Amino acid sequence: MAKNFSELEARMAPDARAQTHALYQQHLKEMPLNELRKARELSQDTLAKELNINQAAVSKMERRTDMYISTLRNYIQAMGGELEIIATFPDGQVKIENFAD
Repeated sequence: MAKNFSELEARMAPDARAQTHALYQQHLKEMPLNELRKARELSQDTLAKELNINQAAVSKMERRTDMYISTLRNYIQAMGGELEIIATFPDGQVKIENFAD
């Protein structure tokens, strides 16, 4: 029989719960586009309608390893987000402004 996750979580030790939460937060910071879309509880069809493209185009976009920044920006904006490009160096980070709207 399937168990409710909140019930299982309630039985976890506090340190295990904290560790799980930290891991979850880390995964939210680093994920492929398709997982980001799912985490935002959006279907490919819903996103396609927002982008005025078909569902197959969203699927193809999510599988790409290279795309235009404008395409990625539109995808992120369709989910309600904003794309920022950050260059990370040993001595700090710099937000790249060349690609802002």
